[in-house]
Amino acid sequence: MRVKKLLILTALSSIIFLSSCAGNKSMELSYENPVWDGYLADPHVFKSDGVYYACGTGQAEDGRHFPIVRSEDFQNWEPLGGALEPLEEPNLELYWAPEIAERNGKFYLYYAGDMNMRVAVADSPEGPYEDAGIKLFPDLEFSIDAHPYKDPVSGEWYLFFAKDFFDKKPGTALAVVKLGDDMISTEGEVHTVMRAFSDWQIYERNRHWYDKTWPAWYTVEGPAVLYKDGKYYCFYSGGNWQTPGYGVGCAVSEDITGPYKDPWSKAGPSVLSSDDTELIGPGHNSVIKAPDGQTWFIVYHSWNKEQTKRQMCIDPLIWTTEGPKCFNPSRGEKTISLPLGE
Repeated sequence: MRVKKLLILTALSSIIFLSSCAGNKSMELSYENPVWDGYLADPHVFKSDGVYYACGTGQAEDGRHFPIVRSEDFQNWEPLGGALEPLEEPNLELYWAPEIAERNGKFYLYYAGDMNMRVAVADSPEGPYEDAGIKLFPDLEFSIDAHPYKDPVSGEWYLFFAKDFFDKKPGTALAVVKLGDDMISTEGEVHTVMRAFSDWQIYERNRHWYDKTWPAWYTVEGPAVLYKDGKYYCFYSGGNWQTPGYGVGCAVSEDITGPYKDPWSKAGPSVLSSDDTELIGPGHNSVIKAPDGQTWFIVYHSWNKEQTKRQMCIDPLIWTTEGPKCFNPSRGEKTISLPLGE
């Protein structure tokens, strides 16, 4: 009888939860950061058939790269295993920063293999994914952090990513190009989205790279785009991912290909940082709406206390006169009433 009552209560809770989501009514989210205890860096969250999925840098227990976790309520997450078997040809050593796009029943996983952008394809969001056998940017020595994005204005698909620049403030910075109709090729000109502009974005001083020592090597990476009130907001991470100084800024443009400007982050990352929090090196985020259909969330990684794992955390975004900001970023248990006031 107790089991039967528990099942009834669980079913009623699910109905109430789903009803509140469907009507865009107020609701509460209760969760604990990190939302999954495993290693999942550079987390990308997307939604398919009403279910949330997240994938990220790391290796799952099944030996595959890019752990995938799923959630039906955006609060409780379960692991599904890895997305991609290690490639035999080419025999890659480094598998970084996956993001998944869905188009016409196919799922496309963009990732950096040995610091060159590649794509793998599956029939299901859970995979397994099969590498398409190509480099997206064969003429670039370095290309990472792909972010496939469907422009809500034109309906066209674009690929934001990070590549290296050697003039002005040399280092890694952001670019964008139109995706081909097959989703595994690119079309037209590569546009510069944003370059580094502040010292907090220095990855390393006196860095030896490309057979040369650079007095300062800058890094802005991990683009994630959303469209709001007629503008494109490009969230990005800056600095060195291994340090507490890593953080998230945001640049804005009225055109999807930019250029983008960040007026808020000259003194430091304006959206999310280690300052005044117990977070260590938070960054490389994605953005998605919560089940209330109104509140944007930033999904990011931060280090555990021992700095042995980068783990997935989620927190709401608020929109201020100083740009978008992460609301109460922290680890631990949370209960949040949605939607938040802007």
